[in-house]
Amino acid sequence: MHIAWLGKKFPFCGNVTYSREITNGLLDRGYQVSFLHFAQEAAESDRTADSWLWTNDWGLLAREWGLGKGKVSPPSQKTQSPIFNSEARMVCEVPLPYLKKWQIYTIPTFKSRDVLKKSLERLKPDLVHASLTLSLLDFFVLPEVCEELNLPLVATFHPPFDRKLRNLTSGTQHLMYQLYAPFLANYDCTIVFSQIQRDILVELGVPEEKVAIIPNGVDSLKYSPGHSALKSELNADRVFVYLGRIAMEKNVESLLKAWKKAEMGPGSVLAIVGDGPMAASLQMFYGEEDGIIWMGFIEDEERRIEILRGADVFILPSLVEGLSLSLLEAMACGLACLATDVGADGEVLENGAGVVLNPQRVSSQLQTLLPLFRDHPELTTLLGQKARQRVIDRYTLSGNISQVESLYADILAQRQVKKKGLVSY
Repeated sequence: MHIAWLGKKFPFCGNVTYSREITNGLLDRGYQVSFLHFAQEAAESDRTADSWLWTNDWGLLAREWGLGKGKVSPPSQKTQSPIFNSEARMVCEVPLPYLKKWQIYTIPTFKSRDVLKKSLERLKPDLVHASLTLSLLDFFVLPEVCEELNLPLVATFHPPFDRKLRNLTSGTQHLMYQLYAPFLANYDCTIVFSQIQRDILVELGVPEEKVAIIPNGVDSLKYSPGHSALKSELNADRVFVYLGRIAMEKNVESLLKAWKKAEMGPGSVLAIVGDGPMAASLQMFYGEEDGIIWMGFIEDEERRIEILRGADVFILPSLVEGLSLSLLEAMACGLACLATDVGADGEVLENGAGVVLNPQRVSSQLQTLLPLFRDHPELTTLLGQKARQRVIDRYTLSGNISQVESLYADILAQRQVKKKGLVSY
């Protein structure tokens, strides 16, 4: 089966990780995958849509599509993302032109529709899967193009949320659900990560049968307990870690305030892994004198795994989330985990797999809990074991991909039934 995957390669975020893990998993299971994404090279060029289509066997693809010699050329190595490792097995990569890209939003050019349509016409995939990137393509263009080409269309809907409208950030995210719902009704199916998300979309008018719950998954063999020299490196007896963006919705400052007030002492370290718009300002007030180590954005996955394996406690103080992959990765590595009850994170940690925090009382709760986890290593060990078991039971990448495969098969089967006229509408 050939899947045309519309996703994200940069800037780094959970959407990038999701696309990388699922497409690699599909390739491992023998699927053909083509990857379509917004890329700077496309935005800065006037070349035609033909020039965006490539494969390792470039000459073969060019002949199959009837492209003249010299008319197109494969992209340079510069176009390949260092955090995406599956290009060598891709059928094709298609950069889509854009005008402006931010961490969350993308503004495509007027040519993007033409590039998208011509690419899908030539690729002839069996199904299109869009890991939604919040662009105009999501709303109008993609459903329209897929309908014109009679291609099944699946979406994964990532926007974070809070089950209660407790603050401006969560209210803004709820508006995003309201914005997307009328358009998601035109997709064959939308994947969400939890029952709460499904209920929200159904309440907003997306047909119940068009919303599937398939939680994020993590590779529990790769992300697993193991040796790490982190504590020696940081000269610490106890290591607490936050891994993620340093942005308002992540609520990192509440964690930093709690850490500083808890006076954790010289043997404990809080490692902050990640970067973002609030990093520079927070570093001015919270530093090594408080036992806080700013490690910055770490691209190398093995290094991130080493950090998780060497830590004792993982903390995620977010105001909104979807289903945090960082949380699942920490759980799989056997860390005791504390996360706010937003998105599906509270659901992941319920019934003893971790500690669920109230997003409105993060700082005060952590001020009490941090010394407890510092002084009782047996507690963190027990919670770490329970966290890993929860991942193995419910949130493995293998199980995730199997559910995606099953969804693809169901959608294609339904299409065949409709095509044969066995179902009338």
